[in-house]
Amino acid sequence: MDRLSQIIGGCKSNDRKCQEELYYQYYPALFALCKKFFADEHEIQTSLNNGMMKVFKNINQYDKSKGEFFNWVYTIVRNTCLTILRSRKPDTTVELKDNMMDLLHYDPFKTSDWEEIYIHLDKLPPSTRAVCSLFYLENFSIKEICTEMNLKEGTVKWHLNESRNRLKEVFTKSKES
Repeated sequence: MDRLSQIIGGCKSNDRKCQEELYYQYYPALFALCKKFFADEHEIQTSLNNGMMKVFKNINQYDKSKGEFFNWVYTIVRNTCLTILRSRKPDTTVELKDNMMDLLHYDPFKTSDWEEIYIHLDKLPPSTRAVCSLFYLENFSIKEICTEMNLKEGTVKWHLNESRNRLKEVFTKSKES
């Protein structure tokens, strides 16, 4: 039996040491995931901790035959972030109805390192940041974002346009420096 299987077994038995070990084993990756959605350190920690509590509460539902354990945990924590975002009052009600697919070509994330990406994501409003992260970093489609965040397609496109406009300006300035 490998160590991960032992840890999962311990977590199923509510062993606090195994829960702590699992938490810290995945902490860096899950912290980076939550940082895609939130700029504030407290919100990052809250979403990560809430997600891990759901993992520990539902660990008996994990089915090894359906996929890797890390992917299961990652999905739970990502969905926790989305739940927190959905529970907030939207920071904008702007909706664009025109076909904006031609605006989807600019992707500043392809030419930047992660540290730089997080610095620039911190400058976006929370909902715009979440839509941008889901689209560019999590590879969600516009329709999937609409479903996950309970937004209209035009609103999602507006957030993508807004993030591109803001990031394009920031990335252009940083390239000139």
